[in-house]
Amino acid sequence: MTISIAHFQMLQVLLLILSMVAMITSKLRLPYSVGLVFMGGILATFPIVANITVTPDLIYKVLLPPLIFEAALFLPQKALAKEFPLIITMATVGVVIAAAVVTMGLHWLLAWPWISAAIFGALISATDPISVIAIFKESHVSDRLKLLVEGESLFNDGTAAVIFTLLVGIAGGGNLSIGVIAMTLVSTVLGSLVCAIVVTTLILFMIGKTADHLVEITLTTVAAYGSFLLAEYFHASGVLATLVAGLIMGNRIIWGNTLTERGHIAVTSFWEYLAFIANSFVFLLIGVREVQQPFQQFWHASLIAIIVLMLGRVISIYPIGLAFSAGPLRMTRSYQNILCWGGLRGALALALALGLPDSIPYRDEITSVAFIVVAFSIIVQGITIKPLLHYLGELKKS
Repeated sequence: MTISIAHFQMLQVLLLILSMVAMITSKLRLPYSVGLVFMGGILATFPIVANITVTPDLIYKVLLPPLIFEAALFLPQKALAKEFPLIITMATVGVVIAAAVVTMGLHWLLAWPWISAAIFGALISATDPISVIAIFKESHVSDRLKLLVEGESLFNDGTAAVIFTLLVGIAGGGNLSIGVIAMTLVSTVLGSLVCAIVVTTLILFMIGKTADHLVEITLTTVAAYGSFLLAEYFHASGVLATLVAGLIMGNRIIWGNTLTERGHIAVTSFWEYLAFIANSFVFLLIGVREVQQPFQQFWHASLIAIIVLMLGRVISIYPIGLAFSAGPLRMTRSYQNILCWGGLRGALALALALGLPDSIPYRDEITSVAFIVVAFSIIVQGITIKPLLHYLGELKKS
């Protein structure tokens, strides 16, 4: 692809728009993600923006890795270790339950083929609560609630990506035997872990040999994208590899003392900025693409998908809350309510949907409904989550 001066000029305009939307929504006390989705819809009416092609590589390989890496990088390690049994249960068992409910709902209510319904269930079940976390950061929400929401979102991205990969392989004519599926699952997970460990070991060694904060920033960027691309090259999960790489790097350079003092400040600021830019472009592209969706054709399927998705979230969160009710990891009912309603969908769902092969049955339906469901979660749930937090007494005025 040839990058012209026109592309660079449009990028500058978009960056200006992102900044203005963030400032305006902050003044209005609204999630900036909601403002960006609406702004994307407005921009889609301009020919130069309407011609932008939202490709799977753009979201999956360019915008998604820094989002996953940054989230893992800044997770508080000690608190995460304490809450890990609860978080990993929600991110594995919870995702499987939610995906199963969506799968059955779409098959029985819309007559989608089982494999198409299962693929949609896998890609849409991972949460992406960027709007909620933004509210948490600017308000006095408990650290534990923030960790549960963010930690579950991070780990269920990995779970959903692995399940999605397995299902697409099956849809492409792969072996359906339990043994083959189990071996593929194990090899995918282990391959992702190995790729993350190899990349981070090399990067941490190189960081230890430099005191230049610009080099330190550059090396962390290589860790994020390098782990992702290496895992994808070996047909493992780039999402899972980048997640693990972020946790390893965070343990050493954010919560440890591997970086220089100046490097620590620089790396922290850089990754906060990069995550802001990546998130902003994702939300803006959702708005642009949403206007292009054949909503009238898929409104019924989208409504059903939203209902069964919320049902799946309820069936997954409350029983898990009950299972942990007698121990030190007990969640209050208000926490469970927030986890249910605050489970927004975002970049991963769109990236996986756009990357579906043309041979997948109902591919167009899956992609269009995924965009509509994501837009609903960002706009409706994103706007109403703050009143819910106030109602439940979990959000105080800043």
